[in-house]
Amino acid sequence: MLRSIDPATGRELATFPELDQAGIESAIERAWSTRHAWRDAGAEVRASILRSVAGVLRADKQRYAALLTSEMGKPIVEAEAEVEKCAWTAAWIADNAPRLLADEPIESTASESYVRFQPLGIVLAVMPWNFPFWQAFRAGLPALAAGNVMMLKHSSNVPQCALAIEEVFREAGVPEGVFQTLMIGSGPVERIVSDRRVAGVTLTGSEGAGSLVAAAAGKALKRSVLELGGSDPFIVLRDADVAAAATVACRARNQNNGQSCIAAKRFIVEESVADDFEELLAKAVGALQIGNPMDRGNQVGPLARADLVDELERQVTESVRLGARTLTGGKRLDGGGYYFQPTVLSNVRPGMPAYHEETFGPVAAVIRVEDAEDALRVANDTDFGLGSAIWTADVGRAKKLAERVEAGLVFVNGMVASDARLPFGGVKRSGYGRELGSYGIKEFVNIQTVWVGPAKT
Repeated sequence: MLRSIDPATGRELATFPELDQAGIESAIERAWSTRHAWRDAGAEVRASILRSVAGVLRADKQRYAALLTSEMGKPIVEAEAEVEKCAWTAAWIADNAPRLLADEPIESTASESYVRFQPLGIVLAVMPWNFPFWQAFRAGLPALAAGNVMMLKHSSNVPQCALAIEEVFREAGVPEGVFQTLMIGSGPVERIVSDRRVAGVTLTGSEGAGSLVAAAAGKALKRSVLELGGSDPFIVLRDADVAAAATVACRARNQNNGQSCIAAKRFIVEESVADDFEELLAKAVGALQIGNPMDRGNQVGPLARADLVDELERQVTESVRLGARTLTGGKRLDGGGYYFQPTVLSNVRPGMPAYHEETFGPVAAVIRVEDAEDALRVANDTDFGLGSAIWTADVGRAKKLAERVEAGLVFVNGMVASDARLPFGGVKRSGYGRELGSYGIKEFVNIQTVWVGPAKT
Protein backbone atom coordinates (compact mmCIF):
# COMPACT_ATOMS: atom_id res chain seq x y z
CA MET A 1 0.00 0.00 0.00
CA LEU A 2 1.32 3.45 -0.93
CA ARG A 3 0.61 6.10 1.70
CA SER A 4 0.35 9.84 1.22
CA ILE A 5 1.16 11.69 4.47
CA ASP A 6 1.10 15.43 5.10
CA PRO A 7 4.57 16.15 6.60
CA ALA A 8 3.30 19.40 8.13
CA THR A 9 0.97 17.46 10.43
CA GLY A 10 1.90 13.78 10.14
CA ARG A 11 -1.69 13.08 9.10
CA GLU A 12 -2.44 10.42 6.47
CA LEU A 13 -4.06 11.94 3.39
CA ALA A 14 -4.74 8.90 1.20
CA THR A 15 -3.68 5.33 0.47
CA PHE A 16 -3.34 3.53 -2.85
CA PRO A 17 -3.02 -0.18 -3.64
CA GLU A 18 0.14 -1.24 -5.43
CA LEU A 19 0.05 -2.80 -8.88
CA ASP A 20 0.40 -6.56 -8.84
CA GLN A 21 2.54 -8.45 -11.34
CA ALA A 22 -0.35 -8.73 -13.80
CA GLY A 23 -0.85 -4.96 -13.67
CA ILE A 24 2.85 -4.34 -14.27
CA GLU A 25 2.82 -6.72 -17.22
CA SER A 26 -0.18 -4.92 -18.72
CA ALA A 27 1.60 -1.56 -18.39
CA ILE A 28 4.77 -2.84 -20.07
CA GLU A 29 2.74 -4.37 -22.87
CA ARG A 30 0.88 -1.08 -23.44
CA ALA A 31 4.17 0.77 -23.66
CA TRP A 32 5.63 -1.88 -25.97
CA SER A 33 2.66 -1.81 -28.32
CA THR A 34 2.69 1.98 -28.72
CA ARG A 35 6.43 2.60 -29.02
CA HIS A 36 6.59 2.49 -32.83
CA ALA A 37 3.60 4.76 -33.36
CA TRP A 38 5.11 7.39 -31.05
CA ARG A 39 8.51 7.06 -32.72
CA ASP A 40 7.05 7.29 -36.22
CA ALA A 41 4.92 10.33 -35.37
CA GLY A 42 8.05 12.41 -35.93
CA ALA A 43 9.80 15.09 -33.91
CA GLU A 44 7.47 17.92 -34.98
CA VAL A 45 4.29 16.07 -34.00
CA ARG A 46 5.76 14.98 -30.69
CA ALA A 47 6.87 18.56 -30.03
CA SER A 48 3.40 19.88 -30.73
CA ILE A 49 1.88 17.49 -28.20
CA LEU A 50 4.53 18.25 -25.58
CA ARG A 51 3.92 21.96 -26.06
CA SER A 52 0.40 21.30 -24.82
CA VAL A 53 1.89 19.99 -21.57
CA ALA A 54 2.91 23.55 -20.71
CA GLY A 55 -0.64 24.75 -21.19
CA VAL A 56 -2.13 22.01 -19.01
CA LEU A 57 0.32 22.76 -16.21
CA ARG A 58 -0.29 26.49 -16.28
CA ALA A 59 -4.06 26.13 -16.50
CA ASP A 60 -4.17 24.21 -13.21
CA LYS A 61 -0.99 25.45 -11.53
CA GLN A 62 -2.58 26.26 -8.17
CA ARG A 63 -4.04 22.78 -7.73
CA TYR A 64 -0.82 21.05 -8.69
CA ALA A 65 1.23 23.33 -6.42
CA ALA A 66 -1.08 22.63 -3.47
CA LEU A 67 -0.63 18.91 -4.10
CA LEU A 68 3.16 19.26 -4.02
CA THR A 69 3.02 21.16 -0.75
CA SER A 70 0.55 18.87 0.98
CA GLU A 71 2.39 15.70 0.00
CA MET A 72 6.06 16.62 0.59
CA GLY A 73 5.97 19.91 2.50
CA LYS A 74 7.67 22.45 0.25
CA PRO A 75 6.57 26.09 0.73
CA ILE A 76 3.61 26.88 -1.51
CA VAL A 77 5.48 29.69 -3.28
CA GLU A 78 8.25 27.27 -4.23
CA ALA A 79 5.68 24.68 -5.31
CA GLU A 80 4.12 27.18 -7.72
CA ALA A 81 7.58 27.96 -9.09
CA GLU A 82 8.22 24.25 -9.60
CA VAL A 83 5.07 23.79 -11.66
CA GLU A 84 5.93 26.87 -13.73
CA LYS A 85 9.46 25.57 -14.32
CA CYS A 86 8.02 22.30 -15.65
CA ALA A 87 5.77 24.28 -17.99
CA TRP A 88 8.60 26.49 -19.23
CA THR A 89 10.79 23.44 -19.85
CA ALA A 90 8.03 21.67 -21.75
CA ALA A 91 7.69 24.69 -24.04
CA TRP A 92 11.45 25.00 -24.53
CA ILE A 93 11.89 21.34 -25.38
CA ALA A 94 8.94 21.49 -27.77
CA ASP A 95 10.51 24.49 -29.52
CA ASN A 96 14.01 23.01 -29.72
CA ALA A 97 13.72 19.21 -29.87
CA PRO A 98 13.31 18.98 -33.68
CA ARG A 99 16.54 20.99 -34.12
CA LEU A 100 18.46 19.06 -31.47
CA LEU A 101 17.38 15.71 -32.92
CA ALA A 102 17.89 16.57 -36.61
CA ASP A 103 20.18 14.36 -38.69
CA GLU A 104 23.82 15.51 -38.65
CA PRO A 105 25.65 15.28 -42.01
CA ILE A 106 29.29 14.18 -41.72
CA GLU A 107 31.93 14.03 -44.45
CA SER A 108 33.34 10.55 -45.03
CA THR A 109 34.23 8.13 -47.82
CA ALA A 110 30.53 7.85 -48.70
CA SER A 111 28.62 9.81 -51.30
CA GLU A 112 26.48 10.79 -48.35
CA SER A 113 26.83 9.99 -44.66
CA TYR A 114 25.04 11.24 -41.62
CA VAL A 115 24.21 10.47 -38.02
CA ARG A 116 20.63 10.10 -36.92
CA PHE A 117 19.13 9.75 -33.45
CA GLN A 118 16.81 6.79 -33.07
CA PRO A 119 14.80 6.30 -29.84
CA LEU A 120 15.59 3.18 -27.85
CA GLY A 121 12.00 2.35 -26.82
CA ILE A 122 10.72 1.96 -23.26
CA VAL A 123 12.51 3.97 -20.56
CA LEU A 124 11.80 3.40 -16.86
CA ALA A 125 12.11 6.55 -14.72
CA VAL A 126 12.69 5.97 -10.98
CA MET A 127 12.12 9.36 -9.41
CA PRO A 128 12.44 10.93 -5.91
CA TRP A 129 10.06 12.88 -3.71
CA ASN A 130 11.94 16.16 -3.18
CA PHE A 131 10.88 17.80 -6.46
CA PRO A 132 7.92 15.57 -7.28
CA PHE A 133 6.96 17.29 -10.54
CA TRP A 134 10.28 18.74 -11.70
CA GLN A 135 12.33 15.55 -11.44
CA ALA A 136 9.77 13.55 -13.38
CA PHE A 137 9.30 16.17 -16.09
CA ARG A 138 13.06 16.80 -16.29
CA ALA A 139 13.58 13.14 -17.10
CA GLY A 140 10.39 12.54 -19.07
CA LEU A 141 10.15 15.48 -21.46
CA PRO A 142 13.48 14.95 -23.27
CA ALA A 143 13.01 11.19 -23.48
CA LEU A 144 9.51 11.56 -24.91
CA ALA A 145 10.64 14.28 -27.33
CA ALA A 146 13.29 11.89 -28.64
CA GLY A 147 10.58 9.33 -29.41
CA ASN A 148 10.85 7.03 -26.40
CA VAL A 149 7.92 5.95 -24.27
CA MET A 150 8.17 6.17 -20.49
CA MET A 151 7.01 4.41 -17.36
CA LEU A 152 7.29 6.37 -14.10
CA LYS A 153 8.00 4.66 -10.80
CA HIS A 154 7.71 7.58 -8.42
CA SER A 155 8.73 7.71 -4.78
CA SER A 156 6.26 5.85 -2.58
CA ASN A 157 5.46 8.89 -0.40
CA VAL A 158 4.18 11.06 -3.29
CA PRO A 159 1.57 8.82 -4.96
CA GLN A 160 -0.89 11.65 -5.59
CA CYS A 161 1.76 13.64 -7.42
CA ALA A 162 2.63 10.55 -9.45
CA LEU A 163 -0.95 10.15 -10.62
CA ALA A 164 -1.26 13.88 -11.32
CA ILE A 165 1.79 13.78 -13.61
CA GLU A 166 0.22 11.03 -15.71
CA GLU A 167 -2.95 13.13 -15.79
CA VAL A 168 -1.03 16.11 -17.20
CA PHE A 169 0.39 14.09 -20.08
CA ARG A 170 -2.96 12.48 -20.80
CA GLU A 171 -4.80 15.81 -20.88
CA ALA A 172 -2.10 17.25 -23.14
CA GLY A 173 -2.90 14.59 -25.74
CA VAL A 174 -0.05 12.14 -25.23
CA PRO A 175 -1.38 8.82 -26.58
CA GLU A 176 -2.31 6.03 -24.19
CA GLY A 177 0.68 3.94 -23.21
CA VAL A 178 3.29 6.57 -24.07
CA PHE A 179 3.55 7.85 -20.48
CA GLN A 180 2.36 5.69 -17.60
CA THR A 181 2.65 5.95 -13.82
CA LEU A 182 3.29 2.61 -12.13
CA MET A 183 1.88 2.56 -8.61
CA ILE A 184 4.58 0.33 -7.13
CA GLY A 185 7.21 0.29 -4.41
CA SER A 186 10.86 -0.43 -5.04
CA GLY A 187 10.48 -4.23 -5.01
CA PRO A 188 9.56 -4.78 -8.70
CA VAL A 189 12.11 -2.29 -10.13
CA GLU A 190 14.89 -4.81 -10.79
CA ARG A 191 12.46 -7.16 -12.52
CA ILE A 192 11.17 -4.35 -14.74
CA VAL A 193 14.70 -3.25 -15.67
CA SER A 194 15.57 -6.82 -16.65
CA ASP A 195 12.49 -7.19 -18.88
CA ARG A 196 13.71 -7.52 -22.48
CA ARG A 197 11.17 -4.91 -23.66
CA VAL A 198 12.60 -2.19 -21.42
CA ALA A 199 15.50 -0.37 -23.10
CA GLY A 200 16.85 1.82 -20.33
CA VAL A 201 16.40 3.33 -16.90
CA THR A 202 16.96 6.78 -15.42
CA LEU A 203 17.10 7.27 -11.68
CA THR A 204 17.33 10.29 -9.43
CA GLY A 205 17.77 9.35 -5.80
CA SER A 206 20.11 8.03 -3.16
CA GLU A 207 23.48 6.34 -3.65
CA GLY A 208 22.04 3.07 -2.42
CA ALA A 209 19.14 3.11 -4.86
CA GLY A 210 21.47 4.18 -7.66
CA SER A 211 23.86 1.30 -7.00
CA LEU A 212 21.05 -1.25 -7.10
CA VAL A 213 19.52 0.11 -10.30
CA ALA A 214 22.91 0.48 -11.98
CA ALA A 215 23.72 -3.13 -11.11
CA ALA A 216 20.42 -4.33 -12.54
CA ALA A 217 20.90 -2.28 -15.70
CA GLY A 218 24.48 -3.47 -16.11
CA LYS A 219 23.51 -7.09 -15.66
CA ALA A 220 20.83 -6.69 -18.35
CA LEU A 221 23.12 -4.55 -20.59
CA LYS A 222 20.71 -1.61 -20.47
CA ARG A 223 21.41 2.11 -20.82
CA SER A 224 21.20 3.95 -17.49
CA VAL A 225 21.45 7.53 -16.23
CA LEU A 226 21.95 8.27 -12.54
CA GLU A 227 21.59 11.57 -10.68
CA LEU A 228 22.42 10.86 -7.07
CA GLY A 229 23.42 12.77 -3.97
CA GLY A 230 25.56 15.84 -3.56
CA SER A 231 27.55 17.67 -0.92
CA ASP A 232 28.00 20.81 -2.95
CA PRO A 233 30.83 23.20 -2.07
CA PHE A 234 30.11 26.94 -1.95
CA ILE A 235 33.52 28.62 -2.07
CA VAL A 236 33.84 32.21 -0.83
CA LEU A 237 37.21 33.80 -1.60
CA ARG A 238 38.58 36.86 0.19
CA ASP A 239 37.81 39.25 -2.70
CA ALA A 240 34.17 38.17 -2.96
CA ASP A 241 31.16 40.36 -2.22
CA VAL A 242 30.64 38.68 1.14
CA ALA A 243 27.23 40.22 1.81
CA ALA A 244 25.89 39.06 -1.57
CA ALA A 245 27.44 35.63 -1.07
CA ALA A 246 25.84 35.23 2.36
CA THR A 247 22.43 36.28 1.05
CA VAL A 248 22.56 33.73 -1.75
CA ALA A 249 24.05 31.12 0.57
CA CYS A 250 21.01 31.33 2.84
CA ARG A 251 18.68 30.65 -0.07
CA ALA A 252 20.97 28.05 -1.65
CA ARG A 253 21.03 26.00 1.54
CA ASN A 254 17.38 26.35 2.59
CA GLN A 255 15.43 26.18 -0.66
CA ASN A 256 13.00 23.25 -0.73
CA ASN A 257 13.45 23.00 3.05
CA GLY A 258 17.10 22.12 2.45
CA GLN A 259 16.15 18.95 0.58
CA SER A 260 17.90 19.34 -2.75
CA CYS A 261 20.79 17.40 -4.26
CA ILE A 262 22.21 20.64 -5.68
CA ALA A 263 21.69 22.72 -2.55
CA ALA A 264 24.91 24.29 -1.28
CA LYS A 265 25.91 22.28 1.78
CA ARG A 266 29.57 22.97 2.57
CA PHE A 267 30.45 26.66 2.78
CA ILE A 268 34.20 26.87 2.26
CA VAL A 269 35.37 30.34 3.24
CA GLU A 270 38.78 31.98 3.28
CA GLU A 271 39.82 32.75 6.87
CA SER A 272 40.15 36.50 6.33
CA VAL A 273 36.43 36.92 5.53
CA ALA A 274 35.03 33.97 7.49
CA ASP A 275 33.92 35.96 10.54
CA ASP A 276 31.90 38.38 8.41
CA PHE A 277 30.41 35.58 6.31
CA GLU A 278 29.38 33.52 9.35
CA GLU A 279 27.76 36.50 11.01
CA LEU A 280 25.78 37.46 7.92
CA LEU A 281 24.76 33.89 7.11
CA ALA A 282 23.66 33.12 10.68
CA LYS A 283 21.63 36.33 10.78
CA ALA A 284 19.89 35.53 7.48
CA VAL A 285 19.20 31.91 8.41
CA GLY A 286 17.98 32.85 11.88
CA ALA A 287 15.46 35.26 10.36
CA LEU A 288 13.82 32.60 8.16
CA GLN A 289 10.17 31.96 8.94
CA ILE A 290 9.48 28.26 9.52
CA GLY A 291 6.02 26.77 9.76
CA ASN A 292 2.96 25.64 7.80
CA PRO A 293 4.11 25.49 4.16
CA MET A 294 0.66 26.52 2.94
CA ASP A 295 1.19 29.90 4.63
CA ARG A 296 2.73 32.17 1.99
CA GLY A 297 4.70 34.03 4.66
CA ASN A 298 6.70 30.96 5.66
CA GLN A 299 9.99 30.30 3.88
CA VAL A 300 10.81 26.88 5.35
CA GLY A 301 8.43 23.99 5.90
CA PRO A 302 8.80 20.47 7.29
CA LEU A 303 11.08 17.72 6.08
CA ALA A 304 9.26 15.16 4.00
CA ARG A 305 9.41 12.24 6.45
CA ALA A 306 9.99 11.61 10.15
CA ASP A 307 13.10 9.49 9.53
CA LEU A 308 14.75 12.41 7.72
CA VAL A 309 14.46 14.51 10.90
CA ASP A 310 16.06 11.70 12.91
CA GLU A 311 19.00 11.46 10.48
CA LEU A 312 19.58 15.21 10.36
CA GLU A 313 19.49 15.41 14.15
CA ARG A 314 22.11 12.65 14.35
CA GLN A 315 24.41 14.47 11.93
CA VAL A 316 24.14 17.77 13.79
CA THR A 317 24.44 16.26 17.28
CA GLU A 318 27.47 14.18 16.34
CA SER A 319 29.18 17.09 14.59
CA VAL A 320 28.69 19.31 17.64
CA ARG A 321 30.01 16.57 19.92
CA LEU A 322 33.15 16.49 17.78
CA GLY A 323 33.68 20.24 18.04
CA ALA A 324 31.38 22.03 15.61
CA ARG A 325 29.69 25.15 16.96
CA THR A 326 26.01 25.99 16.44
CA LEU A 327 25.54 29.60 15.33
CA THR A 328 21.78 29.31 14.94
CA GLY A 329 19.19 26.53 15.03
CA GLY A 330 20.34 22.98 15.58
CA LYS A 331 17.17 21.44 17.02
CA ARG A 332 14.09 19.62 15.87
CA LEU A 333 10.82 21.42 16.59
CA ASP A 334 8.32 19.75 18.89
CA GLY A 335 4.66 19.40 18.01
CA GLY A 336 2.99 18.06 14.90
CA GLY A 337 4.91 17.61 11.68
CA TYR A 338 8.52 16.90 10.74
CA TYR A 339 10.27 20.21 11.38
CA PHE A 340 13.97 20.97 11.95
CA GLN A 341 15.29 24.44 12.63
CA PRO A 342 17.36 26.07 9.85
CA THR A 343 20.88 25.67 11.17
CA VAL A 344 24.39 27.05 10.69
CA LEU A 345 27.38 25.10 12.02
CA SER A 346 30.84 26.66 12.24
CA ASN A 347 34.22 25.12 13.01
CA VAL A 348 33.32 22.12 10.84
CA ARG A 349 36.33 19.85 10.32
CA PRO A 350 37.25 16.48 8.80
CA GLY A 351 35.84 13.57 10.77
CA MET A 352 32.47 15.22 11.38
CA PRO A 353 29.26 14.07 9.64
CA ALA A 354 28.63 17.65 8.51
CA TYR A 355 31.97 17.60 6.68
CA HIS A 356 31.73 14.21 4.96
CA GLU A 357 28.05 13.29 4.67
CA GLU A 358 25.24 14.77 2.63
CA THR A 359 22.96 16.67 5.02
CA PHE A 360 19.52 16.49 3.43
CA GLY A 361 17.85 19.29 5.32
CA PRO A 362 18.36 22.94 6.33
CA VAL A 363 21.86 22.62 7.83
CA ALA A 364 24.79 24.72 6.57
CA ALA A 365 28.35 23.67 7.42
CA VAL A 366 30.99 26.44 7.37
CA ILE A 367 34.56 25.28 6.79
CA ARG A 368 37.42 27.78 7.07
CA VAL A 369 40.41 27.54 4.72
CA GLU A 370 43.68 29.39 4.29
CA ASP A 371 43.48 30.35 0.62
CA ALA A 372 42.05 29.42 -2.79
CA GLU A 373 44.26 26.34 -3.13
CA ASP A 374 43.08 25.08 0.24
CA ALA A 375 39.49 25.82 -0.78
CA LEU A 376 39.87 23.66 -3.89
CA ARG A 377 41.35 20.84 -1.86
CA VAL A 378 38.40 20.88 0.56
CA ALA A 379 35.86 21.28 -2.24
CA ASN A 380 37.16 18.11 -3.90
CA ASP A 381 37.55 16.23 -0.60
CA THR A 382 34.23 14.45 -1.03
CA ASP A 383 32.82 11.35 -2.66
CA PHE A 384 30.26 13.54 -4.43
CA GLY A 385 30.56 15.75 -7.50
CA LEU A 386 27.25 17.30 -8.50
CA GLY A 387 27.13 21.10 -8.17
CA SER A 388 29.51 23.76 -6.91
CA ALA A 389 29.81 27.54 -6.63
CA ILE A 390 32.76 29.96 -6.55
CA TRP A 391 32.40 33.52 -5.27
CA THR A 392 35.10 36.03 -6.21
CA ALA A 393 35.50 39.46 -7.82
CA ASP A 394 37.97 37.97 -10.32
CA VAL A 395 35.87 36.05 -12.85
CA GLY A 396 38.90 35.07 -14.90
CA ARG A 397 40.43 33.46 -11.84
CA ALA A 398 37.15 31.73 -11.06
CA LYS A 399 37.06 30.19 -14.54
CA LYS A 400 40.58 28.85 -14.04
CA LEU A 401 39.62 27.40 -10.67
CA ALA A 402 36.47 25.87 -12.19
CA GLU A 403 38.67 23.71 -14.44
CA ARG A 404 39.93 21.96 -11.30
CA VAL A 405 36.61 21.50 -9.49
CA GLU A 406 35.44 17.87 -9.59
CA ALA A 407 31.75 18.50 -10.24
CA GLY A 408 29.28 18.38 -13.09
CA LEU A 409 28.21 22.00 -12.51
CA VAL A 410 30.23 25.07 -11.53
CA PHE A 411 28.43 28.38 -10.94
CA VAL A 412 30.44 31.58 -10.54
CA ASN A 413 28.87 34.25 -8.31
CA GLY A 414 25.47 32.58 -8.46
CA MET A 415 23.29 29.83 -7.03
CA VAL A 416 23.43 26.38 -8.58
CA ALA A 417 20.21 25.57 -10.45
CA SER A 418 19.03 23.37 -13.29
CA ASP A 419 18.13 24.91 -16.64
CA ALA A 420 16.54 23.16 -19.62
CA ARG A 421 19.17 24.70 -21.91
CA LEU A 422 22.16 23.33 -20.00
CA PRO A 423 23.25 19.74 -19.33
CA PHE A 424 22.70 18.59 -15.75
CA GLY A 425 24.45 15.78 -13.90
CA GLY A 426 27.43 14.79 -11.80
CA VAL A 427 30.58 12.74 -11.40
CA LYS A 428 31.98 10.41 -8.74
CA ARG A 429 29.23 9.11 -6.45
CA SER A 430 26.83 11.76 -7.71
CA GLY A 431 26.15 9.55 -10.72
CA TYR A 432 26.70 9.62 -14.47
CA GLY A 433 24.98 10.67 -17.66
CA ARG A 434 23.27 13.97 -18.29
CA GLU A 435 19.76 15.37 -18.36
CA LEU A 436 18.54 18.45 -20.22
CA GLY A 437 20.20 20.45 -22.99
CA SER A 438 21.51 18.96 -26.21
CA TYR A 439 23.31 16.19 -24.32
CA GLY A 440 20.42 15.08 -22.15
CA ILE A 441 17.95 14.72 -24.99
CA LYS A 442 20.29 12.18 -26.61
CA GLU A 443 20.89 9.94 -23.59
CA PHE A 444 18.24 7.41 -24.62
CA VAL A 445 18.84 7.26 -28.36
CA ASN A 446 20.73 5.01 -30.71
CA ILE A 447 23.31 7.24 -32.38
CA GLN A 448 22.98 5.60 -35.76
CA THR A 449 25.51 6.05 -38.57
CA VAL A 450 24.08 5.95 -42.10
CA TRP A 451 26.56 5.48 -45.02
CA VAL A 452 25.25 5.84 -48.56
CA GLY A 453 27.35 4.66 -51.48
CA PRO A 454 28.97 4.57 -53.84
CA ALA A 455 32.20 5.45 -52.12
CA LYS A 456 34.03 8.53 -53.22
CA THR A 457 36.92 7.90 -55.56
